[in-house]
Parts: sequence; structure tokens; C-alpha cells
Amino acid sequence: MPRFLTLIRIDEQNAPTEDPGPEFEKRMAALLEEITRAGVMLDTAGLTPASEATRATWSDGKVSYTDGPFAEAKEVVGGYSLIQAKDKAEALEWARRFLQIHPAHWNLTAEVREIAEN
Repeated sequence: MPRFLTLIRIDEQNAPTEDPGPEFEKRMAALLEEITRAGVMLDTAGLTPASEATRATWSDGKVSYTDGPFAEAKEVVGGYSLIQAKDKAEALEWARRFLQIHPAHWNLTAEVREIAEN
């Protein structure tokens, strides 16, 4: 069965600062429990802010490092999930359900990519 990586992209500079509340947490916990019971979820987590990140770049035969925040980055990866789904349509359905749990005024993007199996 194919595996899919979902990258949750957020605009950290315009992210909501208010707590989404206990109802959000209940909905998220229920979805995560459902996807885990279905045998789909392999791993998931949120990430620390881009201001705490470091980029390693390979160029001209050398590695250089740049500490965040990254001025040119409008959206950053704020979290991820690794799932095993029967096809891309199923992976997209789980991504849709994840996005719809969030408050309507939040702006998130879920990029779903199949993992290339060699």
C-alpha cells in the first residue's frame, strides 16, 4: 500500500494567536484516533517555528547554514503526517478532514505527496 506525506503549510507571520478551544482539541483527538484505528496513520507531529530552524544548503561543493526565520518564506511547514492509504484519493480525503477540523478563519494548506518507493 502506498505511503503519503502530508505537509501542513502555514503563514507563521499571520497565524491566529488565540487558543482554538477545547472543542477543536476534541475534534482533533477524535480524528487522530479514527485514522489510527483505521491503520492509516504511521506518524504525525507539529513542528517548532521557523525562527528555530536551520537550513543546510549544498552549493559549489560546500555546505552552508542559515538560521531562521527566513525572510523570503511566506508559508512554512508547520506539521506533517505520514500515512499509508490505498490511493491518493484516500490520502486527500484524510487531508480534507484534517483541514476542516480547524476554525474557518484559519488559513492552512495541506500538500499531499506520495512517497516514491524504490
